[in-house]
Amino acid sequence: MKRLLPTLAVLFVSSIAAGFSLPATAIEYRTVDAVTVLYDAPSQRGSKLFVIRRHTPVEVVVALDGWSKVRDAEGSLAWIEKKFLSDKRSVIVTAERAEVRQKADEGSVLVFEAEKNVSLEYLEAAPGGWVKVRHLDGQSGFVRGNQIWGL
Repeated sequence: MKRLLPTLAVLFVSSIAAGFSLPATAIEYRTVDAVTVLYDAPSQRGSKLFVIRRHTPVEVVVALDGWSKVRDAEGSLAWIEKKFLSDKRSVIVTAERAEVRQKADEGSVLVFEAEKNVSLEYLEAAPGGWVKVRHLDGQSGFVRGNQIWGL
């Protein structure tokens, strides 16, 4: 094992010097900034898997120079060019209908309902498992964290 440690250290330093980064240790979510193609490999020569919509949240699993391997709300893994990812956070509705309320309270006024697969801009976490979100049309409110993905 003592002989293996210097070898691992060299591999670690070499991979960083080559522009590769290690898998993220904390969950990192990004938002797709434009309609784009997802690939099976970190190259435009890879097989095209599917097209992903703008404003879709994804979890970054691995980051390489210019590419990120991402997971979507359904658990699918694919590669996307980093230039199509934004630091702006969004979430996606996973419930059939998510209730967005005026305050972080079940008894609060219902502002709107969002159907499954609707993307909402993430604004902030709130106490009690609530999340403040904004719809693309500008309406905002609080939704239960168990009705969305991307936290």
